[in-house]
Amino acid sequence: MRSLLTVSAAAALLFLTGAVPAVADDGDGADRTFTIEDSRITESSGLAASRIHPGVYWTHNDSDDGPYVYAVDSRTGKTVATITMKGVGEPRDVEAISLGPDGNLYVGDIGDNLDGSWDHVWIYRFPEPKQLADATVRATQFDVKYADGARNAEAMMVHPTTGRVYIASKNEDGGGLYEGPQKLTTGGANVFRRVGEVPWVTDGAFSPDGKDLVLRSYFSARGYAFENGRLGADHAVSVPLQGQSESVTYTADGSAMMFGSEGEHSEVVRVEVEGGGKGGSEAPSPNGGGGGTSSGDDGEDGGSKKGTAAGGAVAVVVIVLALIAAKRRRG
Repeated sequence: MRSLLTVSAAAALLFLTGAVPAVADDGDGADRTFTIEDSRITESSGLAASRIHPGVYWTHNDSDDGPYVYAVDSRTGKTVATITMKGVGEPRDVEAISLGPDGNLYVGDIGDNLDGSWDHVWIYRFPEPKQLADATVRATQFDVKYADGARNAEAMMVHPTTGRVYIASKNEDGGGLYEGPQKLTTGGANVFRRVGEVPWVTDGAFSPDGKDLVLRSYFSARGYAFENGRLGADHAVSVPLQGQSESVTYTADGSAMMFGSEGEHSEVVRVEVEGGGKGGSEAPSPNGGGGGTSSGDDGEDGGSKKGTAAGGAVAVVVIVLALIAAKRRRG
């Protein structure tokens, strides 16, 4: 209950201080703000921008869905391919997806809602399909353990130049950034070691040039300079207010970031990256594409401010109702 109360208080604070970003839609082509139309995708927990198919984003459900990955076209919001993974066990809690420099999609079955009840988790890997069509593919399954014991996690990122896999654990008192081995191997556990401290994290993404790592939570995000596998100076990142903020990825060209959430017909919001398009290593602009900042930068557009207030009010009402319902069920 403590986590839910913390989230509710944060939402109320953002609304009362006017720091809730407005949602806007910039652009008419690919990589625009879009709504996931597929009724099967109700718990979109990760996003990865395709490098083969412009404007297409790979996503997946959280749990109780099966070994499925979906390709969604940002121009229409429609699913253009459903991939079924074979050669893997029954997924437990799939939380993240990332595209590596080897052209493979990495799927992180890394969630643990009981905070360390499973002594290992899994990563699945398969080549990004060259054709967008429903297909069954053979995936490689890797066992993952943490050097300092089991834990919950929702963010997995593959570095775009080294191919090394990183996981950020999720804990309301602060988590850790974990570095995997230089190469993942089958036939034994791949041990991930803690190399940095991070806040509460629900997803993360490297910029296309690998020089920045962005980690998001429910109501905020931070960007970190990333060099030689370690976190550097950090800065605030503009984020939209969403019902259950679960995912983030850069567009393939690095010109913007895409923020997603769970729920039926959930929205994926584009936020411009200042100086983006050459790797996307600059901080996202507080006035770009549906973004705002946790420090209250609303821009000068009166329409945006109205959208901000309305969105904030709806979010607070929804969260308060959820709290009341939870209390009644427990009572």
